[in-house]
Amino acid sequence: MRAVRSFAMSALITLSGMAASVPATATALSSSPAVATSDVTFKASDGVVIYGRYYHAASPRALILLFHQAGSSKDEYKTIAPRLAAAGYSALAIDQRSGGDLFGPNQTVQALGHSARYLDAKPDLEAALSFAEKQKLPIILWGSSYSASLVVVVASEHINDIRAMAVFSPGEYFDQSPSMIRSAAAKVTVPFFVTSAKDAKEIDAAKAILAASPSKLKVQYVPTTGGVHGSSTLIASRNPQGAEDNWKAILGFLDQLQLPSPP
Repeated sequence: MRAVRSFAMSALITLSGMAASVPATATALSSSPAVATSDVTFKASDGVVIYGRYYHAASPRALILLFHQAGSSKDEYKTIAPRLAAAGYSALAIDQRSGGDLFGPNQTVQALGHSARYLDAKPDLEAALSFAEKQKLPIILWGSSYSASLVVVVASEHINDIRAMAVFSPGEYFDQSPSMIRSAAAKVTVPFFVTSAKDAKEIDAAKAILAASPSKLKVQYVPTTGGVHGSSTLIASRNPQGAEDNWKAILGFLDQLQLPSPP
């Protein structure tokens, strides 16, 4: 039976030393007892150079691709990605061509000299997916605000290439069609997690998108003690009352994926 689940379960996060292995295309950035990171670059299909940061879990169960919200950059995940790595998930956060310096500099936008429209960033997500496929790990897509909606579109077109997806504050943000994201969600069969701010319109938008999916594992986490727009809901400084409950929800979802144990 297909069902939408709402929960906030406890999750155990194991901290351990992270191996400093770096993909062949990456340049070492830094390493610490908690997580090793690398700067990476790759090209989108139209030749635009995409900048990113790879966070290496010691024994990764999967690779999570992290996409930021409007006016933002990969630094939206500078506190989120290390916690995912500590929980056993390597992560790649990129600077999309539609973004800015909300959390830190967006190198892709800087190189272009301007920020692009939301939909113009779709090739950036697809380039990250192509990069991820070379890492030989199960792939999970993760989006924030406008990129949450782009993730649904990309997932619908690459459903055989991904293991699951998690989207934070998705909506029908694109003028091309008032139901573009719901139409894409109708093709999403992989496990599907969605959450939003503690806002009736956001909650309803997320519910409608999730309802369109035929996935057998669908989870909508509705915040009760706090919640802010996009992936920022996991950042304690931006969501002091609700960040931990949101973390329990997303880590609980990831635990349900039954990913292969690391070697």
